[in-house]
Amino acid sequence: MPDGRLLAVSDLHLGITENHAFLERLRPTGPDDWLIVAGDVGERVETVEWALASLAERFAKVIWTPGNHELWSTTDEHAHLTAPERYRLLVDRCRAHGVLTPEDPYAVRTDGPAGPYAVAPVFTLYDYTWRVPGVTDKRQSLARAHENGVVCTDEYRIDLGPYAGLEDWCRERVEATEKTLAAHDPEVPLVLASHWPLDRRPTDILHYPDFAQWCGTELTADWHRRFHVTAAVYGHLHIPRTTWYEGVRFEEVSLGYPREWRRRGHPRGLLRQILPYPGPSEQPVPAPDA
Repeated sequence: MPDGRLLAVSDLHLGITENHAFLERLRPTGPDDWLIVAGDVGERVETVEWALASLAERFAKVIWTPGNHELWSTTDEHAHLTAPERYRLLVDRCRAHGVLTPEDPYAVRTDGPAGPYAVAPVFTLYDYTWRVPGVTDKRQSLARAHENGVVCTDEYRIDLGPYAGLEDWCRERVEATEKTLAAHDPEVPLVLASHWPLDRRPTDILHYPDFAQWCGTELTADWHRRFHVTAAVYGHLHIPRTTWYEGVRFEEVSLGYPREWRRRGHPRGLLRQILPYPGPSEQPVPAPDA
């Protein structure tokens, strides 16, 4: 395989000691590899900066988009910041290390075996529209989740600051992202990189279906059809797999929690190869000297 792969990972959760060792093992296969980091690196700003700075030293380009864990207010670090303020601080820290964010122009690759393509990190959040069956609004859906004991920690940890509800911030983010996507050259295929899946169907296999309401928004459901998308990369679900919707490949690239990776292992490697697409018989990404 020629140099210049696009690789991806998400949900490193480096706040968990047992996951620390994996950061050192994330290595490019060659000097021109790019890496997508699709959110949930950790809860502490300093941890996220340290991890992304380390990766930026190894990979030709690193593209990051936040997950919900990067938005949490913690008791021991930057606790005074709201979630929007934390996000802006993380964008500044990323830029200091050359890491691209949803606030930067898309990285366009014209060289390498899979070019041309552009990587679009998108930050869209969720708006409770992926409700539990049989309810008609957010209030009923949340009530059902509380009854069933399935409530995302976001409900207790994210300080929204100026926004009345997370759905308001989500709507603002979606509108801004749509404008950027619409202005992109349609001749250059897009790789969309988001922490939350852009289509609800990947959540159909969740062990706790109530959790889907914290996983995305109906506002993004047609993006892979409206825009020239060659692949959609996401995390959050901690269910690594490849699925196809309307001819577009969706890649869930989570590492996840120790109880999860101990059970399933890493049969496809720690990094998922997005481009060039290695085909249905994907193998783990080999070590650089393989």
